[in-house]
Amino acid sequence: MPVLSEVLTALDALWPPERAEGWDAVGTVCGDPDAEVRRVLFAVDPVQEIAEEAVRLGADLLVTHHPLYLRGTTTVAASTFKGKVVHTLIKHDIALHVAHTNADTADPGVSDALAGALDLRILGPLVADATDPAGRRGLGRICELPHPMTLTEFASYAAARLPATAQGVRAAGDPDREIRTVAVSGGSGDSLFGDVRAAGVDAFLTADLRHHPASEAVQQLQPDGQTPPALLDAAHWATEWPWCEQAAAQLDAVSDRHGWGLRTHVSRTVTDPWTAHAASAPLTTPTHTPGAPR
Repeated sequence: MPVLSEVLTALDALWPPERAEGWDAVGTVCGDPDAEVRRVLFAVDPVQEIAEEAVRLGADLLVTHHPLYLRGTTTVAASTFKGKVVHTLIKHDIALHVAHTNADTADPGVSDALAGALDLRILGPLVADATDPAGRRGLGRICELPHPMTLTEFASYAAARLPATAQGVRAAGDPDREIRTVAVSGGSGDSLFGDVRAAGVDAFLTADLRHHPASEAVQQLQPDGQTPPALLDAAHWATEWPWCEQAAAQLDAVSDRHGWGLRTHVSRTVTDPWTAHAASAPLTTPTHTPGAPR
């Protein structure tokens, strides 16, 4: 069996921590470097449900995409929900390692996994990493659909192929517009609207789209005067969960090369914070005229 420090070296080779954004908090949160590792669990969020799943599984290492302490802390008291996660993991000798923005821009990275879940053909990165001579690393991916679809059809297609969430997939744009090319970016993507317009794609699929940026994005004409890209807004967790399966397969390959015999697992616990959805009723003609007596 490998020890934790050996497995962490392999993970850092897959997702070098120096490629993370300066504001990010990646790397090892807890764990004994000399402890043996037999089972590894991959998940998106380091929340209590996932920590308890790692305990039930008998995992020695939990690898998550999202950091536990992104903005730092002054306490790991078990009376706080994040502190309880730390106590649960340490009490059961489970290490925690995070690969976040260093996994977003990797080759393959989070958006490759998202494109794979949608059966898209990847043409290249949306925002290329200038330090990659091969031109494969970077944020987001530019892709082609397996066949042309209307925006409504593509939204339904994406909702069917991504993990089920209460939100599903929302779309902005002409429902009947034909979609052939799409940019995808796992996680929050509304900071990439300028890059999406420059790419000249028909649509952009991402998560966490806010009202004002999305409204402006679908109104702003392309440089050539053409209609701006349509938008598809999926749940943040759903756009990043496919990376867990991809990451587990990558660690499996490392384990096979070294003869480690690791057992890797992917959590299917839905940790998206939204748990229910109610469709809005159509607007109706007001029954009361403003200013008139009731």
